[in-house]
Amino acid sequence: MEIVMAKNQFAAAHFHDEDAARAWFEAARWQNGPICPKCGSAKHYATKKAGVYRCAAATCRKDFTVMTGTVMERSHAKLTQWAAAFHLGASSKKGFSAHQLHRELGCQYNTAWFLHHRVMEAMRRGGLKPPPMGGEGKVIEADETYYGDIPETKRPKFKTSGRPYSKDPRGGAQRRKRSIIALVERGGNVRSFHVPGAHLETVVGIVRENIARETRLHTDESKLYHRVGKEFAAHETVNHAAKEQGICAR
Repeated sequence: MEIVMAKNQFAAAHFHDEDAARAWFEAARWQNGPICPKCGSAKHYATKKAGVYRCAAATCRKDFTVMTGTVMERSHAKLTQWAAAFHLGASSKKGFSAHQLHRELGCQYNTAWFLHHRVMEAMRRGGLKPPPMGGEGKVIEADETYYGDIPETKRPKFKTSGRPYSKDPRGGAQRRKRSIIALVERGGNVRSFHVPGAHLETVVGIVRENIARETRLHTDESKLYHRVGKEFAAHETVNHAAKEQGICAR
């Protein structure tokens, strides 16, 4: 749905043209060209899909867009709508409401409500990308869990190693259930991630991207955290077999 013009405040191209909006956001985020949000590499190449880049680093090779790693990630809203929402947030002296955004964009109210809350969160944090959790003297607990059944037709057939999953219906939580990774800052915020699978590469990427290196990392004894734990000020573990629990497990 096209943006409704109101008093010419949305006359600029990036308010009604997706390509112009993409270029506008990319110029604001990447002054010297796209940088992979996953590993920080400036080496990349464009894919066949407009605005989608693939990291050229041999250890990454992840696809990303200007929305990746920001409050806009995993959103189905158009970039033109995001541009209008950020414009209203920055130009309104007394703030703006979801109802106002709903009227200006001519979109459904639930879309306007979502955009409003994300924009306000970005303004509270001071940027599109949320700052790292933790810091010097702080503790972050990381853990993964599995919740809710995945339909049989959508379950993965093979592990990341290439070996097939067991057909035993009593096992294989990674195959049967939805994977969730949670980061909990003691006395602070919580971030959770719904991922296709809680595999080593995925878990390490989330921990690296979201936790400051000066932080003390607390996990269980899972091998998922052994390598990345060495990158932080300290890495301490709990032994579930000995009835030890952290905040994430309570």
